[in-house]
Amino acid sequence: QVQLAESGGGLVQPGGSLRLSCSGSEHSFISHAMAWFRQAPGKEREFVGRTSWSGDVTDYADSAKGRFTISRDNAKNTVYLQMNSLKPEDTGIYSCAATRTWRMDAKLGSSADEYDYWGQGTPVTVFS
Repeated sequence: QVQLAESGGGLVQPGGSLRLSCSGSEHSFISHAMAWFRQAPGKEREFVGRTSWSGDVTDYADSAKGRFTISRDNAKNTVYLQMNSLKPEDTGIYSCAATRTWRMDAKLGSSADEYDYWGQGTPVTVFS
């Protein structure tokens, strides 16, 4: 079982940047595809982006493309979400998730149902 812990959330002004980290507890972290989701107050959880076990393949939600970058360091059992040009609508709880199954279909891969392990989340607030 993989235990995940996010960090790096906080308060930031529009246009600012944050880097979130998600650390995994097990050496098997390397065999898991990883994703980031977020949930804004009063809204449903939404997909942000994902990365394959090697980090060679990434997919992003349209809202994240060009602003967010996912990377991973398997030697450190950690995946990152670099967020630039932040907007108030990026506010929410950001959670990382892991799955052993990499879906070639990006739509399937963006579904929360595909992920077996979840972290507790870290809050991000973008305010003026």
